[in-house]
Amino acid sequence: MGLSISKESFSDQDYTAFSEKVRLNLEVMKSLLSQPGFGDGPSSIGAEVEFYIVNSELKAKPINIEIFQQVNDPLLTVELNRFNLEYNLSPQPFQGSPFSASENELQQAVKKINNAANPLGGQLVPIGILPTLQSDDIGPHMMTDVPRYHALSNALCSMRGEPFQIHIGGNDVIDLETNDVTLEGANTSYQLHWRVPTNRFADYYNAVQLVTPIVLALASNSPSLFGHHLWDETRIALFKQSIDSRSPNQKTWRHPPRVYFGNGWINNAWELFASAAALYPPIIPVLSEEDPWDVFNNGGTPELAELKLHQGTTWPWNRAIYDHHNNGHLRIEIRSLPAGPTAMDMSANGLFIIGAALAVLEDIQHFKSILPFHYAEHNFYRAAKYGLDAEIIWPNKSQVQLHDLPIKEIAASMIPKVEDALSKTRIDSSEITRLMNIIKGRLDQDISGARWQRRVTEQLMKTNHPNDAFKLMLKHYMSQQQSGKPLHEWSLNP
Repeated sequence: MGLSISKESFSDQDYTAFSEKVRLNLEVMKSLLSQPGFGDGPSSIGAEVEFYIVNSELKAKPINIEIFQQVNDPLLTVELNRFNLEYNLSPQPFQGSPFSASENELQQAVKKINNAANPLGGQLVPIGILPTLQSDDIGPHMMTDVPRYHALSNALCSMRGEPFQIHIGGNDVIDLETNDVTLEGANTSYQLHWRVPTNRFADYYNAVQLVTPIVLALASNSPSLFGHHLWDETRIALFKQSIDSRSPNQKTWRHPPRVYFGNGWINNAWELFASAAALYPPIIPVLSEEDPWDVFNNGGTPELAELKLHQGTTWPWNRAIYDHHNNGHLRIEIRSLPAGPTAMDMSANGLFIIGAALAVLEDIQHFKSILPFHYAEHNFYRAAKYGLDAEIIWPNKSQVQLHDLPIKEIAASMIPKVEDALSKTRIDSSEITRLMNIIKGRLDQDISGARWQRRVTEQLMKTNHPNDAFKLMLKHYMSQQQSGKPLHEWSLNP
């Protein structure tokens, strides 16, 4: 989150001083973004991949600190719950075969981490929500014992003022109540970072927002929680509700939660940072010693640490990122995609969402003028709930009236446009073909990670207790994962 956090609780004065510094950072950022040439530079990608740690019985194994200490890798971090880890992949120029490079790095990292985890009885699994997760795996006893997570939990619980309520429907229904935020840690994701031109940030961001539902449906890999078959991408509902810090009064005037799809089509990057500061009170008010005006007036690029820290404690599904390194730039962090099933599948999701955004980029002004933003938000939640069965409201340049279309039909129609858009970039044609064939394979097989999990589990439930069925499905999932084949080539027969 940009600053070292060593405290768990803060005074009113801390929050006041922090809020003032955030407003100062916003003023400096406005001047910085208006500078000709700010953020110019080649496009690049990066990613963060979150993992579960499981034991020999394929249940959550709370040993992230022990593994972290053994591995001693600055790119590895511990997550909110003790059974989660995150690996931060190195940035890659958006040219040649950047996803292949990221896959190779990830595979080497997983091997290294598993070498440390195995003697401790653990193993990594990239999957949106662990199918064998139990309700007693969640609670304060499972929170990773570092100050930033205690501070985060304390602040969110204090703002909420009452238990967090979880209600998720689907093929089944789940209703939960919890007094802490550790349910958020049930979600693991593949978070893609894409550096885009500052002078066209709004167009790129709006384009990503528009196409996110299509890719989310194809990428879905989180169909269950605590033995309940729920949304195809249950993470979307669970993350939103598990840290919904709004008090009952705020809900009555429809204040947006801290986990949200967006508040409208945007006109510039600055408004995303400004609205996050205006809408959401600070959670972790840690101050830096930087005088951002002094750095800026002396020709430097200020870190704006407080603004970055605050931005890191709001969770839009596509988040604007300011980075002060190398004279500064902006990125879009694409946060809605789940972890897994394989490194190749995650790469295919990443390339497809970038390619889809590029395919609609030149028409985005038209599309956002005819598609009200609340329809884009509607599309996002339809895709999360129904996956490949979703129907969404999709604009095109010639239509007179908006209407619903099957998301699979939209995805299939976009394939040639995506391939054409990617062919105009500096990505190798072999990289495009390899990863787009994975997307085509899923559409041809009518399969996603969520569908695969659900079909295998339902098959196993015919002859096994539900708990055993989920465990056997996960065993088969991990076996197929280790085969090196992408999801659409996996066997459905355990």
